[in-house]
Amino acid sequence: MQPGLGELFVAFAKMSLAGFGGVLVWARRAIVEQHRWMTADEFNETFALCHFLPGPNIVNLSFVFGSRFRGLAGGIAAFAGLVGPPMLIAIGLAALYTNYGEIEALRRTLAGVACAAVGLLLSVVLKMMMPLVRRRDIAGLLILAAVFIAIGWLRLPLPAVLLIAVPASLAVTLLVRRGQRS
Repeated sequence: MQPGLGELFVAFAKMSLAGFGGVLVWARRAIVEQHRWMTADEFNETFALCHFLPGPNIVNLSFVFGSRFRGLAGGIAAFAGLVGPPMLIAIGLAALYTNYGEIEALRRTLAGVACAAVGLLLSVVLKMMMPLVRRRDIAGLLILAAVFIAIGWLRLPLPAVLLIAVPASLAVTLLVRRGQRS
């Protein structure tokens, strides 16, 4: 069932309001598990595409996802739902932080929220990796590990890593598919 414009706006607004520290966790949960608008593989492929577009990945995902179902209007509805409500909240919080940002209890609270955000991010990474594990996609897991090591440990620049990883990933995918057809 394809979502309507209002449904897209509300779904992405809910994701953005639940997603303090990152919306990806909530976006995947809503799109794949709750509404079943995409399979886990479709979500991963769409999110991977969004990495190559300029701008924040989750914003790209909202527009690509909305456009997939309702064209330009769907992309705008999903985008507006994603950025509108948090923008209004951020403006209000910025005004409060200007006056009360020096309070130590607030600083400790924000540090705790940051830890929770890291936990949520790790959770969604593991969920997104599960289709590769279930399919026993060794090549995909090796590319994942190589990119993680290159960016996470070796601190190589993302554009340079992507210039190598993307063609390598495409080549491996083509070779694996040719091998499966034989």
